[in-house]
Amino acid sequence: MKKFILALAVVLSTICLQAQTKVGTIDADYILGQMPEISKVEEGLKTYNTELQAELQNTIKKYEELVDAYKANSTTYEEVEKTSKESEIMEVENDIKNFRQKASVLIQIKRNELTKPFYLKIDEAMNAVISAQGFTQIFNSSINGLAYADPKFDITDAVLEKLGIGVK
Repeated sequence: MKKFILALAVVLSTICLQAQTKVGTIDADYILGQMPEISKVEEGLKTYNTELQAELQNTIKKYEELVDAYKANSTTYEEVEKTSKESEIMEVENDIKNFRQKASVLIQIKRNELTKPFYLKIDEAMNAVISAQGFTQIFNSSINGLAYADPKFDITDAVLEKLGIGVK
């Protein structure tokens, strides 16, 4: 009898715990895309990309000048000087390759830097909606790649409304 009562208590407590959990979803990237201020982020990224491109073009120009100078004067260089010039050219060539590889990382870092205040704003509005509607857990559907989430538990529209953003 004691085992039966214990098993019943465990089952009932599990049911009570499940009843207290309210899980929802949010699409923070969608909300970010709807914010009017996002155009400033895009402009900032475009400006930053232009700066990076200019820096790359300067390095490419330096590389081309070194190669042209080497070709024009290679017959007059002594062996030590020739090796030095070749090393310098290879170093600039490697700089170009490395810069191209890290440019996308630099742009992503800049994007994160520019969007951070907006995500904080979304987070603040989301927390207000969570408190008001009694959610215990929220999953970001744009990151998690949820297989399925019931739309009635999606708080994206409520957060947009809290931010005062009309859907385009």
